[in-house]
Amino acid sequence: MKLTARTMIVIGSMGFAAISGAVLTACGSAEGSQANVLSSDVKAKPLYLDLTHEIPTFAPLASDPAKPDLTKPHAHSQPVPSFFRQVALQPSENHFDDGHFYRSYMTIAEHHGTHIDAPAHYVNVPGTVEADASLPRRFQNQLTLADLTGPIVFVDISQRVQAQLDRNGGTPSPQKSVMDFSEASPNNVTANDINAVADKLQNGSWIVVNTGWSRFYKGGDLSTSPYINGWNFPGVSKAAVDALIDLEKKKGIRINGIAIDNIGIDSGEGQAGADASFTGHIYASHVRGLQRDWKFIENATNLGSIASAKPDSCTLVAGALPLVIGSGSPARVIAICEK
Repeated sequence: MKLTARTMIVIGSMGFAAISGAVLTACGSAEGSQANVLSSDVKAKPLYLDLTHEIPTFAPLASDPAKPDLTKPHAHSQPVPSFFRQVALQPSENHFDDGHFYRSYMTIAEHHGTHIDAPAHYVNVPGTVEADASLPRRFQNQLTLADLTGPIVFVDISQRVQAQLDRNGGTPSPQKSVMDFSEASPNNVTANDINAVADKLQNGSWIVVNTGWSRFYKGGDLSTSPYINGWNFPGVSKAAVDALIDLEKKKGIRINGIAIDNIGIDSGEGQAGADASFTGHIYASHVRGLQRDWKFIENATNLGSIASAKPDSCTLVAGALPLVIGSGSPARVIAICEK
């Protein structure tokens, strides 16, 4: 009976009694044989990889406790690029004779920091809902544990991204004549990248895309941050989304979703449009994918660590809040891999 890092996720939902019975049945006795199994496979600890940015926090404004005072960061906090305001957090204390409780209240957006998008996050206009859409769209509290876990299919384009950065001394440039992450460029996830992992795709797969871009997740806002880079950053192209949906239909499967280390699944141009006016046919992944019951993890980090592990052995786990009618949630995202 071989217990791998991936099977341990399933075991965790069975409970101690169930796993104990399974081990006893497989081994034949409660002593000798069980000890042999535990001394080999079970004692071999899996590799845990944290794919989550920490969340900077700020004292709230005196005039509005729901809004952060960016002049009063907690500890080493600095603003991070976000579609939403930074996090306001107010510590408080509850005192007793022997000590006190330290606790806080905070205001945070569903889609701030490393977070997950639920299928309900995008509402299509009539005419864009496809025949095999999963309707009604599920909210965050309706996602199951199976939705939040699954085998990782790793797509790594970091070398192509780095080659573009090297053209500008390793730093982002918003000028597409210097580095090009437009929808038509080969520097995003392409249809060829998706077709290259077609054999690995199965029901419940999480496609994890490493671009290497997470190191620019610091400072500035949507207009000044190198992470946004004038909406010139790598992502999953519309052609790749189309190819992925075609593969789902051909194989008769449905993936769980996509995780990436930028502010959204799509390329910068795929999010903001060619002229950054947010008009036209943009957000292809959200328009087509969320109606298929895909989930998205955005602003992930440390994805390169998966390449250093055994990518095909890795399972993704997203610890997200079951917010009633929530369209998403900040999440602690990890990968569990075989050593």
